[in-house]
Amino acid sequence: MAALQTTLASWRELFRTPQISWRWLPVFRRNLLVWRKLAIPSLVGNIAEPLITLVAFGYGLGALVGRVQLGGTAVPYILFLASGSICMSAMNAASFEALYSAFSRMQVQRTWDGIMNAPVRLDDVVFAEMLWAAFKSLFTTTVILIVMLVLGISHSPMLLLAWPLLVLVGIVFSSIALIFNALAKGYDFFTYYFTLFLTPTMFLSGVFFPRDQLPRVMRIVSDWFPLTAAVELIRPLFLGRLPTQALQNLAVLVAYAVIGFWVALALTRKRFRS
Repeated sequence: MAALQTTLASWRELFRTPQISWRWLPVFRRNLLVWRKLAIPSLVGNIAEPLITLVAFGYGLGALVGRVQLGGTAVPYILFLASGSICMSAMNAASFEALYSAFSRMQVQRTWDGIMNAPVRLDDVVFAEMLWAAFKSLFTTTVILIVMLVLGISHSPMLLLAWPLLVLVGIVFSSIALIFNALAKGYDFFTYYFTLFLTPTMFLSGVFFPRDQLPRVMRIVSDWFPLTAAVELIRPLFLGRLPTQALQNLAVLVAYAVIGFWVALALTRKRFRS
């Protein structure tokens, strides 16, 4: 009984309410100053793949597919793909930053240890890493969005509403990725994240084809994917329409963000305690 009580007390301590102060801001600024030295290579690396995918699939496959039926409306395939790929780009950019870069600072370079020698709590460091990964994803998607506007894929004024939503998408996936960062022993561990979570999410969330084509069971499961909620919110904005079930999809994203960050913080506390 005493052992059980000790275990429960330990887990309560790990999952205690996050203690966030404004001391996360210098950590964020530190990451920004370092990134400025490598901004151009980082930008090219983050936007090249999604743009190549958009051009290859949008114009190449789009010439074969033509239009896609979406809510009773025939939509050009490149517009359908662009509205999904911008969400996928936010997911990928946030995930890479919160996995490989955060792990390097935490485990390889021991940057987090150095920061916490100052009066900065681990909670502030993890919070700053989450926001930094979300910022990187927003920066990437903003550039991609500008390219889409230049190509004339969409000129809907409602795209302005997509910008804050993409911030939330970045927060969601950076929080989820930080869970795997806390569990990782090395870079190879991230294969589980990409293979078992990111890839199924990418193909089952309606990025490349309407989810109506999925078997019913898979469609029901994919209804609760964070990327599905993001696509359902942002795709209508590309079409000049307000999203349906906006509150439900926003609630899904907020729940993933809050729970994801809380779990990531608890697991990171456990890692640093041991």
